[in-house]
Amino acid sequence: MGLRSLLLVCISALLAGACSSGQPSAAQAQPAYRPTATIKDIMDSVIDPNADAVWESVATTVDATGIHEKYPQNDEEWKTLRRNTITLLEGSNLLQIPGRLVAKPHEKSENPGIELEPEEMQRLIDQDKESFYKLANALHDTVMVTLKAIEAKDKEALLESGTAIDQACENCHVKYWYPNEAQTQAEQRQPVPPPNSEKK
Repeated sequence: MGLRSLLLVCISALLAGACSSGQPSAAQAQPAYRPTATIKDIMDSVIDPNADAVWESVATTVDATGIHEKYPQNDEEWKTLRRNTITLLEGSNLLQIPGRLVAKPHEKSENPGIELEPEEMQRLIDQDKESFYKLANALHDTVMVTLKAIEAKDKEALLESGTAIDQACENCHVKYWYPNEAQTQAEQRQPVPPPNSEKK
């Protein structure tokens, strides 16, 4: 290799190094989240109303006049439902933003004795965040099925996906919101053992 070629190689290497050093690393590029809303806020303003929109969008009722089906009837109604579904989908990600608290310090349970207090929920989440993230991602996955049903304008698939969303929500609630109530209901469902028929 001649001197001129060697110099060109060195200059190219230096330029490449300078360019690469000017690029932020993956760690540097991470956004600085500012989670002002609590999980309770996200549930109340994002998750619940948009899940309700999905659940209420399709139904079959039977009365004296016959069978009545409810589902989006035109492109605009499907588009509106899609907006609700996208919001619900991203709501599952909002729940997982680092630093988001369950509730404000002064907030208390609306049903004490049945629901855990916010600080108890916070403790359960902090002890096992991986499980919390998995449950939030499970909600995301079920809502993705809903989104596909909407894009296909498939009312049967939409109905089935609503049931899956309800189960995904319940799986999280029984772990972090009212585990004591769930345990009580489980115990009540246990079969009662037959009385001891042995004579004493």
